[in-house]
Amino acid sequence: MPAVTLEFDAILFDMDGTLVDSTDGVVGAWELFAEKYPGLDVTQVLSSSHGVRTVENLERFCGVTDPDELEREATRFEDAIVTESKKNGRHGIVALPGVHSIMQELGPYCKLPKPKWAICTSATISYASAALKAAGIPTPDVFVVSEDVEKGKPEPDPYLLGAKRAGVDPSRCLVVEDAPAGVRSGRAAGSKTLGLITSHTREQMEEVQPDYLVTNLSKVTMKPTENGVQVVIELD
Repeated sequence: MPAVTLEFDAILFDMDGTLVDSTDGVVGAWELFAEKYPGLDVTQVLSSSHGVRTVENLERFCGVTDPDELEREATRFEDAIVTESKKNGRHGIVALPGVHSIMQELGPYCKLPKPKWAICTSATISYASAALKAAGIPTPDVFVVSEDVEKGKPEPDPYLLGAKRAGVDPSRCLVVEDAPAGVRSGRAAGSKTLGLITSHTREQMEEVQPDYLVTNLSKVTMKPTENGVQVVIELD
C-alpha cells in the first residue's frame, strides 16, 4: 500500500467515531428517548445525527425548542449514552482500532503551553469526559466541547477554537474526523483533513472530499517531533 508522510504543528481529533466507539450507547440513548417522543424514527436519526451537537439533534428530531428544556434533555441524553452502553449485552464505550497505539506516542504531549494534540468534539463536557475515561484515553489540556461554541460542526468554530487554544495556526493542523459534518468543519477552518470510515460509508465520506481517507486509525502512525507531529498514512 502507498503511504504518505506529513508533518503538522498539532493534531485536532474529533472524539466519537474517531477516538472512541460509543455506538452501543448512542443507539440505546435514542431508543430510550423514543419512549418519550413516540414519533422518533431511531433508524432515520442514526443515519444523519452523528457529528452534530446533541442540542441541535434534539431540536431537529424531537422538536424541543425551549432553551432550558434543551439543556436538560441534552444532559439526560448524554448521560444515557454512558448508562445504556453496557445494557442488554452491549460492549460499552471503547477505543477504536489504532487509537491506543497513537496515544502511546502522543499521549504525554497534550499539555499547555505547546500541546501537540487536542480534542474538538460536539459532545458536552460531562459526557466527553466520561467517554474518554471509559475508553482509557487521556484528557488533553485543549478540550473543545459543545458548550464552548455557539455554532457547532459543520461550521469551523470548534476547530478554529481548538487551534487558537493550542497556540497554532489552523492551516498547520490535521483534523481527524469520521463524520461529513466534521470534515466540512475542518476544511472550513483551513486545516488538512483525515477522514475515517468508522461511522459512515466510504461514499458518504468521499462526497465531502477529505484530503486523506482511511478505514480507521490503525492505518495511521503519529510520532512527536521537535516542532510538532509526524504523520504517516497508509492509503487504502
